[in-house]
Amino acid sequence: MSSTTTTVGHDEVAALKTVALCGGLGEPVKVSCSTLGERLDASSQTASRRLQRLESAGLLDRDVVGDGQWVTVTDAGERRLRGEYADYRRLFEGEAGLSLSGTVTSGMGEGRHYIQLSGYHEQFIERLGYEPFPGTLNVDLSEAAVRARAGLDSVDGVPIDGWEDDERTFGPATCYAAEVRVDDGSFTPAHVIVPERTHHDEDQLEVIAPAKLRDELGIDDGDEVRVRVTDAERADAGEAADHAAAADAGGSA
Repeated sequence: MSSTTTTVGHDEVAALKTVALCGGLGEPVKVSCSTLGERLDASSQTASRRLQRLESAGLLDRDVVGDGQWVTVTDAGERRLRGEYADYRRLFEGEAGLSLSGTVTSGMGEGRHYIQLSGYHEQFIERLGYEPFPGTLNVDLSEAAVRARAGLDSVDGVPIDGWEDDERTFGPATCYAAEVRVDDGSFTPAHVIVPERTHHDEDQLEVIAPAKLRDELGIDDGDEVRVRVTDAERADAGEAADHAAAADAGGSA
């Protein structure tokens, strides 16, 4: 069942965390609703409903048997927990952002095309503060980085609005401030760009910058890079705030 039809709140996330702590993050673990309810300070019926919601949202797999049920945290459930972890880490350690490692790979050439489209290109210049090189650095993320990528949800990004021309509609995207690191150096400014609609899986990362990163860092396909992602601010933040204030004033007139 699609997660869009099921509301998952803090109570359900607490149940998901408890299942993970019991061992359900890596493999199926047998739990009873009564035991889970005790851990959550809730009734057996409430614990059962929370598990059902988690299953409906695609965050948990369940196999009900006669004396309990076997439950496993799904990949989507792990991403949700990692997002929670990133939030707490930011809260207590004061550290925003995350580090993702992977290897450079050749893309399909779509980045060059889309970056140069006027509807995106003008926003990049205004909101990121630079004209991006016509192409993206594509990174195949390591297994650990794929899991850690869920932390992007806790990082502030720069929105790139969707737009349309006479032929089609182009979707929005979000850009996160990034520093690309290799053993011999690093490059900044750069941004990880995450389109709302993309052909890339979550194990791939696209990075844009005002220069060709392959040349600047002396990297090629198969080379390992580390991408440090942090909060991003709009280069035109003051102007955007003025526009928003003017719009609010007009709406209240």
